[in-house]
Amino acid sequence: MKSEDFNLVFSDAEKFAKIFFLLLVSKNKYNYSRLGLIVAKKNVKLATKRNKIKRIVRESFRKQQELKNLDIIFIAKKEIDNLNSKKLRDQLDKQWKKIHDYYQ
Repeated sequence: MKSEDFNLVFSDAEKFAKIFFLLLVSKNKYNYSRLGLIVAKKNVKLATKRNKIKRIVRESFRKQQELKNLDIIFIAKKEIDNLNSKKLRDQLDKQWKKIHDYYQ
């Protein structure tokens, strides 16, 4: 996603929030979904942890074949680095299902 795409999502998005992250979702004009990631150094100090979080989110998103025509921005909140990988995947799976149900 480009900067203009991020701005479009920020201006016209549905919010799906959890304790450790926020998902901003809006429809797009394409036949596929796109993911943007924001994991700020302010919230996750170590680069290795930021990269691990991004890898987990990308992999979880990639497995969601039923999400179509959506732009999704993942924003990490404080303390997300204290969440283990399995719990993060579980929370993401619940949110993907909620998003799918909302847009169907």
